[in-house]
Amino acid sequence: MNSSEASVLLDTWHAGLGSGRIVPILGPDSQDGCTDVDTGESLPVQGNDLILAMNDGKPMSPKLMTDFSRAAMNLEFKRGRKFINRFLTELYEARRWSVSPQMRWIATAQPRYVVDLNRDSVLPKLFADRAHVLIQGVARLSRADPRYRAFRHDAKDYVPLDEAVEAEALASGGLPILFKPLGCAQPRESYIASDADFVDFLTEMMGGFALPPFLKTYRKGKQYLIAGVRLKKDTERMIVRDLVYDADPHAAGWLVAENPTPKECRFAGQMGLTVIDAPLTAFWS
Repeated sequence: MNSSEASVLLDTWHAGLGSGRIVPILGPDSQDGCTDVDTGESLPVQGNDLILAMNDGKPMSPKLMTDFSRAAMNLEFKRGRKFINRFLTELYEARRWSVSPQMRWIATAQPRYVVDLNRDSVLPKLFADRAHVLIQGVARLSRADPRYRAFRHDAKDYVPLDEAVEAEALASGGLPILFKPLGCAQPRESYIASDADFVDFLTEMMGGFALPPFLKTYRKGKQYLIAGVRLKKDTERMIVRDLVYDADPHAAGWLVAENPTPKECRFAGQMGLTVIDAPLTAFWS
C-alpha cells in the first residue's frame, strides 16, 4: 500500500469515527510503541511478554506459554483470583505509560463509539477531558447480573450510569461510548483474563447479556475498523463476531492485518469486511 492510498483511507476513517458511522475495534497491536516513560520498557499486552510479566519474568511450561488466558487460569488456581487482578492493576496503573501513535490518533478523531480489547487504562485516560460512557466487561458474577458495568464520566469522575433514565439519549449516540469488553482498572477493577472468565463471558455475550440494551440499538448499521486485533484464534473471532452484529449489511468495514491468514480472510469474507494487507505502521507511526 502506498502513502497516498493510506492517506485516503485515514481521511475516510477519521471522518467516519467523528460522525459515529465507523467504530474502531482495537487490540494488542494498537499498543505498539507504548513504553514505560521511566524505563523505556514496552507495554506487555499479549503473548509471552504478558505471561512473563505475570510470572515474575520466569517462563512457564511450553503449553502454558502459548496462551495468556490459559497461563492466567493456571496461576489463578495456584495463587487465587486476587493475584490476577492485582497483577493487571499494578501493571497498568502503577507505572507511567506513553501513548502509541494509533491510540493518540483514535483519541484526536473523537469517535462516537470505540471498542478497546486491551485491559489497560490508556483510552479512559485520554477520554478523561470529555464526558463519555464507559462500559466494562465483567465475568463470573454469582448473581444473574448482566456481564457489564456501565459508568458515566462527567469530565471529572465516573459515576454509575442509570440506563433507565438515559436510555433514549444513549441509544441515539448522545455521549461518546468507550467499551472495554476485557475490562480495565478504572473506575473499579474488572478483568476478563483466565480461561474460566472467557468461557463465562463469551457464553453471556452470545446470549446478549454482555451488551447494554442502548448499545444494541446504537450499533445498528455501523461500519467497523478492526486495527490491532488479529483474528487467528477462535476466541478473538467469537468476540468480534458478536461485536459487529447488526453492522452495515452492504459494507461492514475493514480488517487491517499484515499477511492475513486464510482463516482471517475467510472470517472477514463471512462478516463483509474488506481486508487491508498492511502493517499498522502504514497508517500510524
